[in-house]
Amino acid sequence: MGTHPFMLAITIFKLLLVFFSQSSAASDTITQSQPLHDDGSTLVSKDGTFELGFFSPGSSTNRYIGIWYKIIPVKTIVWVANRDNPIKSSNNSNSNNMLTITNEGNMVLLDNNNETVWSTNMTSLTTQPLLSPIVQLLDTANLVVKEGNNNKNSNSNSNNNNEKEGNFLWQSFDYPCDTLLPGMKLGWDLKKGIERKLRAWKSWDDPSSGNLTWGMLLSSYPELVLKKGSVEYHRSGPWNGAGFSGQPVLRITPIVDTKFVNDSDEVYYSYSLRNKSVISITYLNQTLLHRQRITWIPENKTWRVYESVPRDDCDPYNTCGPNGNCMVNETPICQCLEGFRPKSHQNWNTFDWSQGCVRSEPWSCRVKNQDGFRRFASMKVPDTRSSWTYGNMSLEDCRIQCLKNCSCMAYSNLDIREGGSGCAIWFGDLVDLKLVQASQQDIYIRMAVSGSDEDTRKRVLVITIPIVSSVTVLLLVVFVCIYLRKRKQKVNKTLSQSFGFVFLMFFLYVYVGNEHGTQNIVSTEDDEENQDFELPLFDLALIFNATNGFSEDNKLGEGGFGPVYKGTLRDGRDIAIKRLSRGSSQGIKEFKNEVILCAKLQHRNLVKVLGCCIQEEEKMLIYEYMPNRSLDSFLFDSTQSKLLDWSKRFNIICAIARGLLYLHQDSRLRIIHRDLKASNILLDYDPKISDFGLARLCGDDQIEGNTKRVVGTYGYMAPEYAIDGLFSIKSDVFSFGILLLEIVSGKKNKGVTYTSDTYNLIGHAWKLWKENDPTKLVDTSLEESYVVSEVLRCIQVGLLCLQHHPNDRPNMASVVVMLTNETILAEPKEPGFLIERVIPSEVESSSEKLISFSVNELSISLVDAR
Repeated sequence: MGTHPFMLAITIFKLLLVFFSQSSAASDTITQSQPLHDDGSTLVSKDGTFELGFFSPGSSTNRYIGIWYKIIPVKTIVWVANRDNPIKSSNNSNSNNMLTITNEGNMVLLDNNNETVWSTNMTSLTTQPLLSPIVQLLDTANLVVKEGNNNKNSNSNSNNNNEKEGNFLWQSFDYPCDTLLPGMKLGWDLKKGIERKLRAWKSWDDPSSGNLTWGMLLSSYPELVLKKGSVEYHRSGPWNGAGFSGQPVLRITPIVDTKFVNDSDEVYYSYSLRNKSVISITYLNQTLLHRQRITWIPENKTWRVYESVPRDDCDPYNTCGPNGNCMVNETPICQCLEGFRPKSHQNWNTFDWSQGCVRSEPWSCRVKNQDGFRRFASMKVPDTRSSWTYGNMSLEDCRIQCLKNCSCMAYSNLDIREGGSGCAIWFGDLVDLKLVQASQQDIYIRMAVSGSDEDTRKRVLVITIPIVSSVTVLLLVVFVCIYLRKRKQKVNKTLSQSFGFVFLMFFLYVYVGNEHGTQNIVSTEDDEENQDFELPLFDLALIFNATNGFSEDNKLGEGGFGPVYKGTLRDGRDIAIKRLSRGSSQGIKEFKNEVILCAKLQHRNLVKVLGCCIQEEEKMLIYEYMPNRSLDSFLFDSTQSKLLDWSKRFNIICAIARGLLYLHQDSRLRIIHRDLKASNILLDYDPKISDFGLARLCGDDQIEGNTKRVVGTYGYMAPEYAIDGLFSIKSDVFSFGILLLEIVSGKKNKGVTYTSDTYNLIGHAWKLWKENDPTKLVDTSLEESYVVSEVLRCIQVGLLCLQHHPNDRPNMASVVVMLTNETILAEPKEPGFLIERVIPSEVESSSEKLISFSVNELSISLVDAR
């Protein structure tokens, strides 16, 4: 019996439907001829795990391009392209919305009106013409742009899911949203200058950027930091080989394997799933202000929270203040470290721990028997921004390294595996300490010997040795007496007295002698305590090899004191070497000045000096290397200045203010910098003030001084300093005011013509202020992206810093408060140096003063070397 023709047609029709639906589902690419329309069409990864398409979250009518899990029924968005640029839905059909790719290889999202809503915005992808660029959704949920092949169809392109990242022209994994997927990297690509960090959705139905972020803090000892806006909320602690030091060891079997990479190319954290059938992701929850790991439970068809951070009351950043230890199982949770006491007992007793703890007993640096360390076990180590690291150093060498520097307060191993290796040392107050259950991380904290481990060992020896010796002698006497009694011999009175005297003297010798000897044995100091310099000394041969023989290729720049080179040490660390010119006789004093000052200065906004080299005829300072160069190389360049958006500029302003406040008030010594300018601000995650060759040291109660040798950079000098040689903390404030206006305007104070030939930047700013139009001062490259209230506040603070009379200028403590709080500001008077009244040739001809002006706004000390 044959098949009915109608039934045969139905069968063929069904087969065709299956074929076309499978073909459609298998599509994972977009080409120029096959864009993705907002008509229900989607891309599906080759293994069917992920899907990309248009969507509207929750009750919102806005349209977005996103990626979600296709294999689970609950629509979980893991990436959004246009999160901050939604397509506004209209009465017209959304089908004209389209995601496509251009000839140049840019992925472009177009709305109903064919206007660009979002783009990958790549400018120079390759020097060669692109060959059929395509967009592909990989099995990892990585959306990539790559070069296609005209000889193959898009399906064959989709077969290649294992290409290396370097083969992609663009990838979504470089621009994560709120979700970290397996295989994604959280951190920095140092070669490309890309920071990969998570930013939470603003709300459950609004994927735009919230204020909760999670990213990698770049320092000599990197760690992951959770932030609310610009404020640190939680930090992981640095990677110690076994995990992050602030993370407890999990008692249950973990579902992921973690990876941490820190080299010259990349610094990042990533994870992979141990069981490939498990679905688990990490994301930021803006509502709870938590970072959470969630796992899909197929039986319940729901997500379950596997881990949530912060975990407990000790996880928020710096809960117990400086030198306070947070212990979640204690009451109260904050305890001062042994050897420390609350800075304010009244606040501490009311559970206000913000001021932290201070030393409870006198401590003298590098004084025998008054300087040692105590071991604290199972600790989350302090904030690493005030730390240095040494990769190839034993723990004992680390202790010695810390002892050499009076600012060093603690040390530990970098890697705790296999007995420990490497060295990390911390300076100043220890911030964000926490007792971590089941952790294997130990830290050794510096304190007076009476509270240190050395003192404990000494006391044990002092008590134990005399007792053991006395008991031994007593047993010997008893033995002799028994022996003599058995021999029935008489011991006369004189012999007994002599024997007793000898015993007493022996006992005193053992007790007193051992006490004295023990003190010598456990002394924590070496023979270097009388050295002039407190910085580690680098060998000339080591520096020579690090710079490839001071090669011109390694030269970063040159100033009045000599060239600056980049070097690479054997452990892979990059350094910057300031080499004093042999013919620069006037530079020796400044060099020694900088060495001594830098040994005593440790702050997140001051450049770190790693050591010095004084050998043969060479005198060199070794700095941390900062690849982002100095502020002036960005600020005054029309192209580079676009990289400094307003948030970055405001962060730089506040960082400089904090650094100056430390110099003027918070450091152990009062320092007046005297050469604050754009080329002496080095850019990093935390911008830093550099070059202390011209700085002057003042007493604790001294705020000003006088000199006949005026040095610095014309255009940044305060009037009283340039003309009369009077310098003070207020002359630094004046320089800060100049720098602040330069950062806002993107213009130099000197050498630029404004609305009138007689006006410099100060005069231009003052004119606009009087005309009630100060926003005209703002750098045009900022366009409308700046915050008007912050800009106006910065301009007003800058003008207040530039007052002609020093007493009218605020100190840096007031400046920091004015910048960071919505306080009512004073109305500025006419600033000093309004018009360029000082002619260098006239001042230089004075018989009483010598002004060392810089050429091209470079001082006679360190150039913009990095």
